[in-house]
Amino acid sequence: MKSRGAAPPDGGYGWVVVFSAFLTMGLTAAVLKNFGLFFLDIQSHFGVPTSTTSWVTATTIATFHLGAPLASALTLQFSQRVVIIVGGLLASSGMLLASLDLSLPWLYLTMGILQGLGISFSWIPANSMVSHYFVRWRPIAYAIASSGECVFAVMFSPFFQWLIEMYTWQGSLLIIGGLQLNLCVCGSLMRPLDAVQRSPRENKDDLDGDAVALPQKRTFFFKCSLMRKPEFFLYILFAIFAAAGFFIPPLFLVPFAQSLGMDKYWPALILSTLSLADLAGRNLQLLTIVVTLLGVVLLLLPVSHNFWAMVVFALLYGFLFGCVVAIHITSIVDIVTLEGFDNGLGLFMLFRSIGGFVGPPAAGWLVDQTHDYSTAFYLSGLCLISSAVFVVLVDRLVQRRKVLEAEVDQVTNNEREEGNVE
Repeated sequence: MKSRGAAPPDGGYGWVVVFSAFLTMGLTAAVLKNFGLFFLDIQSHFGVPTSTTSWVTATTIATFHLGAPLASALTLQFSQRVVIIVGGLLASSGMLLASLDLSLPWLYLTMGILQGLGISFSWIPANSMVSHYFVRWRPIAYAIASSGECVFAVMFSPFFQWLIEMYTWQGSLLIIGGLQLNLCVCGSLMRPLDAVQRSPRENKDDLDGDAVALPQKRTFFFKCSLMRKPEFFLYILFAIFAAAGFFIPPLFLVPFAQSLGMDKYWPALILSTLSLADLAGRNLQLLTIVVTLLGVVLLLLPVSHNFWAMVVFALLYGFLFGCVVAIHITSIVDIVTLEGFDNGLGLFMLFRSIGGFVGPPAAGWLVDQTHDYSTAFYLSGLCLISSAVFVVLVDRLVQRRKVLEAEVDQVTNNEREEGNVE
C-alpha cells in the first residue's frame, strides 16, 4: 500500500481520518454490541432454544474475526477506502436481507455472515488507517476513534428498543441496514496518506490515472513466522480465551434482566450504562489487572437481582472492558513491531474468532441445561480470568526481549565509540 512509504503527518487530515474511524466504529461494533436486544424476540419468533438463537450472534462474531485476514489482504492490494466502502455495502445488505425474515438459517447467513464480513471489512481498515496517520499521537487517535463504539452503543440501546416496539425486530433491522450505508461515506473520507502529502501537481497527475484511489498493487501473504514468537503465540491464546468471555455479557444481559421481571426499557438502559462506562475506561494501560477484575465482576454480576445493583455491575464491567479495548489491539505493536502490525492484527483476529464463535453458544447451552442465565456470566468470568494468565507470560517475555535489545544496543554503541577513539 502506498501510504506505507509516506511519513505520518501526526495531525492535519489525520483528524478527519480519526473522525471517519469514530463513525465506523459506531456503525459496526456498536451495532454488534446491541444484538442482545433482538435475542428474545428472535427466540420467541422461531420457538428455538437459547443455544440455537445465540448462533446468530456467534456467527457474526466469528465471521467478523475470520474476515480480518481477508480484509488486511484487500487493504494491501487496494486501499482502506475501497475495502471500507465494500464493507459498508456488505453490512447494510446483511441487515436489509435479514429483515425479510425467511428462516433462522437465513439469519445465520445475513445477520451472521454478511453482517460479520461487513463489520470486518470496515473495522480492520479503519484501525489500520489511524495507525498509519499517527505516531506521536497514536494512543490519543486510537482512543478517540475507538470511543465511537461506546458513544454510539449508548445511544443505540434505547433507540433500538424503541425501533423494536414501533416497527418489530424485522423493521428495526431494515432501518439499521439503512443507517449502515453511511459506512460508504466513512470509507470515502479515508484518503490514502500518500495523496495527502504530495504536491498539488503530483496529485493531479495521479488523479488522472486513478492512482490516488487505487494504490499500487502488492502481493499479500501472512508472515506466519510471527507465530514462532512465543510472546505472540501466548497473546493469541489470551485472545481466544478473552473473546470467549467478551461477547457473552452484551448478549445475555438483556435476557437476564428481563428474566428478573424488568421492563424492556430498563435492560436497554443497562446496556447504555455499560457502554458509557466502557468509554470512560479507555485511557488505562493495565491489561493484566483489568482483565482479571473484569472476570471477577462477571462472576459477581449474577448476585444482583434488582435494577440498581445491575447498573453498578454494568458500570464496572463497561469501565473495565473499555480499559481492555483501549490497549489489547495496540499492544500488538509492542509484540511484533509496527512493521508486522497489519499481519499480526490479521492473525490475532483470525484466532480470536475461535473464542467468539464458541463462547456465546457454550453459554447458551449452559442456560438451556440449567435454566439460569447466571451460568452464562460464570463462564464468561472464568474465561477472562484464564486469559489474564497468558497476558502475564507475554509481558514477561516482552520485557526480557527489551532488556536483551537494550544490551545489544549498548554493546554496539560502545564498539562504535571505541572505533571513533582509535
